Amino acid sequence: MTDLQTLPMEFWELLVSVWQDGIQGVDFGRVLVALGILIFFYILRGLFARIVVAAAGKWAARTQTQVDDLLVEALAPALKLMVFTIGVFVAGRYLAFDGLAEELHLRLVRSMVAVAFFWAAYNFTKPLTLAFKRLEVVLTREMVDWLVTATRIAVILLGVATVLQIWGIQVAPLIAGLGLFGVAVALGAQDLFKNLLAGLSILIEKRFGVGDWVKVDGVVEGTVEHIGFRSTRVRRFDKAPVYVPNTEFADGAVTNFSAMTHRRIYWKIGVEYRTTRDQLAEIRNRIEAFLLDSDEFAKPPEVPLFVRIDSFNDSSIDIMLYCFTRTTVWGEWLEAKERLAYAVKDIVEGAGTGFAFPSTSLYVESLPGGTPEAFSPPEGSSPEGSSGGSGAQPKLPAGNPADGQTAGEAETGAET
Repeated sequence: MTDLQTLPMEFWELLVSVWQDGIQGVDFGRVLVALGILIFFYILRGLFARIVVAAAGKWAARTQTQVDDLLVEALAPALKLMVFTIGVFVAGRYLAFDGLAEELHLRLVRSMVAVAFFWAAYNFTKPLTLAFKRLEVVLTREMVDWLVTATRIAVILLGVATVLQIWGIQVAPLIAGLGLFGVAVALGAQDLFKNLLAGLSILIEKRFGVGDWVKVDGVVEGTVEHIGFRSTRVRRFDKAPVYVPNTEFADGAVTNFSAMTHRRIYWKIGVEYRTTRDQLAEIRNRIEAFLLDSDEFAKPPEVPLFVRIDSFNDSSIDIMLYCFTRTTVWGEWLEAKERLAYAVKDIVEGAGTGFAFPSTSLYVESLPGGTPEAFSPPEGSSPEGSSGGSGAQPKLPAGNPADGQTAGEAETGAET
């Protein structure tokens, strides 16, 4: 009976012992207080973002430069992480870890500080692009983008190496161990490195840029949208994207239509053979005068301009028209060419002649033997016949045709 009376007391002492021993010698009361500290700093992190970061953003918005706006935007996430990191440090100190637990706590805090630092450095690459913009005078916009991307990758690698070093993982032996693996990978990834070097050569030589209309014979034709480390994305004119390895652009002949200074129009205008010499001269002179008077077309010696009687074709006399528009934009070029076509039509028709079209003349000297004789109806007969429209046909007369010639002696000509 006495043992039953002491059981509740023993159980209570057990609960108190567990509460006091807690986790790694830290009682649960201190653990709850530490959790409260973490929750407090997490809430403080939100207040910091709403008050301090928002105030800094408003101050930066009042300045004329964009650099301070981008700096505030880049530092805000890292600063909020630092506020919570302080909470983790304070909570750990309150728990008073010792031994291995203390070492793990310090390494965790150091890791969080390193992550916050490199997070800010990574975000800082965005305002860094403004400084790189000045290099576009020497480098292309795509090379500047590559530099920004390479900088971000370097920041990530340094951050990972720093965190590994904090946790006692030596980076140098790891890199040395990966060296042999890297050689094996390099042997199997030769195309990747070829395309990478090809992409660099494209950017250095400035063969084309984003937005240019390019053509590689037998490969692709369209507008460049992105030049990557391995491939270039080209949007065809049917709006389908094509991903082309950079080696195709580096090793093949690339036509960059966007680099045109002018856009050419080359026509052969065929007029009828009945056109006289004076009409030909009038047509040529008026077309040339139209081109020289129009501001849409470039003039010599800037570009060549020819309007000449070129050749005697099978069905036409050809006039060569060779000129260049000032615009290279496709839509504007089509409009200029359309107005030129209207003018040429008015000039040709105004000269009293017309455009020729392919035709063939067929001459028949004699009809083959056995052909039916030509028929001439008898005088006074009606087309309906003597039966008054009963459907009876007149009788064919005997003898030669009315003109006195045989069918074999007749001569017929047809022209199509």
